[in-house]
Amino acid sequence: MWGMAGWQGTDLEEVDRALDLSVELGCNFFDTAWGYGEGKSEQILGALVKRNPDKKLYTASKIPPKNFTWPSQRQFTLEDCFPYQHIIDYTNRSLRNLDLESIDLMQFHVWEDSWADREEWQRAMEDLKKAGKVKAVGISVNRWEPNNGLQTLRTHQIDAVQVIYNIFDQAPEDELFPLCRELDIAVVARVPFDEGSLTGNLTLDTTFPDGDWRNTYFVPENLKSSVAHADAVKAVIPEGLNLPEVAMKFILHNTDVSTVIPGMRQLRHVKGNMASSGDPALPADLIAELKNHRWDREPTSWSQ
Repeated sequence: MWGMAGWQGTDLEEVDRALDLSVELGCNFFDTAWGYGEGKSEQILGALVKRNPDKKLYTASKIPPKNFTWPSQRQFTLEDCFPYQHIIDYTNRSLRNLDLESIDLMQFHVWEDSWADREEWQRAMEDLKKAGKVKAVGISVNRWEPNNGLQTLRTHQIDAVQVIYNIFDQAPEDELFPLCRELDIAVVARVPFDEGSLTGNLTLDTTFPDGDWRNTYFVPENLKSSVAHADAVKAVIPEGLNLPEVAMKFILHNTDVSTVIPGMRQLRHVKGNMASSGDPALPADLIAELKNHRWDREPTSWSQ
């Protein structure tokens, strides 16, 4: 639900219609964060829950780091990002925005594995669980750092991990997914379309509105590479399928994935994404071919 409050050019009336349609079509897991519009996205989600009292809609939100810096950096301490009282305060803020008594999954919006054994964050989450405000705890790991959380998962304090996983970003399969399988930890796959390149709509001439986050991500260096990699995937897609559909089905083919969270701020996004989650699955030979399009990248100044 980032784009619903944190991107330029969002039509809030269409957002509500898109969310209502997603529920009608069977979507029941919604991922938001205080950082998405400083609580605005949480308010949108809370209103959706209120409009559907007869359905169980799972709410997931995220605590922003105290220094409000994304992504985290190696030198950041737990005190910089998630001291005890900050965790408590921002969980309460999220609950007020959602207008709910409890959150199904509360996640740390950034993470460093060096914080794994610090008792402050563990105690804060235990206290929130005891108070009935949080039902499950998760971490959202930095872009292109799927292993920066493995030790934290081994503390047995984490119920879910959110990680970038798509046709390009297959690195979570190496160590993260096997550990989640071993420890029975849920996997929330984010950025299924690589911020848009796997929709097939980007070209070398693509631009975004002033103030749109994507301008800082699709710098010329990244835009050129992303378009080239997406074009290579397009070339292997059989007739009758499209790139977004294949991108979603590739993720859902992996049984380690618990859920996937594509952006759905427009009605056409909802219809396409929900249709992709159904049968038929991709053929085995196409999955094997898509495996060849793994693109391992290292974090950079523009990869926040």
